[in-house]
Amino acid sequence: MKFMVLAVAGAAALASAAAIHSQNTAEPQLEAARPDVIYVPTPQPVVDAMLKMAKVKKGDVLYDLGSGDGRIPITAAKQFGVRGTGIDIDPERIKEANANAKAAGVTNLVTFRQADLFKSDFSEATVVTLYLLDSLNEKLRPKLLAELKPGTRIVSHAFRMGDWEPEAEQEIDGSRIYFWTVPARK
Repeated sequence: MKFMVLAVAGAAALASAAAIHSQNTAEPQLEAARPDVIYVPTPQPVVDAMLKMAKVKKGDVLYDLGSGDGRIPITAAKQFGVRGTGIDIDPERIKEANANAKAAGVTNLVTFRQADLFKSDFSEATVVTLYLLDSLNEKLRPKLLAELKPGTRIVSHAFRMGDWEPEAEQEIDGSRIYFWTVPARK
């Protein structure tokens, strides 16, 4: 009987230690899933100017990296009938974006994915929109240049991409937007 009590107590201690270890090892994963930037929505006049600068048209496939509440893909779908995908790491933003797409009646054209931008495939895009930070844009730049087709248009709200000079830039309501085209591969 004494042996059985010790065995049960030992098993409980092991289970408790495993639970503590699990909690401690899960923390870095939670840390990695947190957004690198705080959520600040792009004002609608800036959204409209970004889509105009990118010359979005029927047949385009738009990817919004760090899509927040989904307003850029939703606006593109409503105005131009294009397919759009938003990628954001924050599950709350994805819920909000899906609710906004449903309210706008464009769930047949837009999808939102909770994912890490650096591990996502957006190679089918003909237009990419961004509202990240200079450092994230610069870190993302090699992936954009390697995986996007030549001619893909990229528009960023407020932030540049290191020494890659934009082809155009514009100020809208106090915000700057920048435009690049993925060049032909050498």
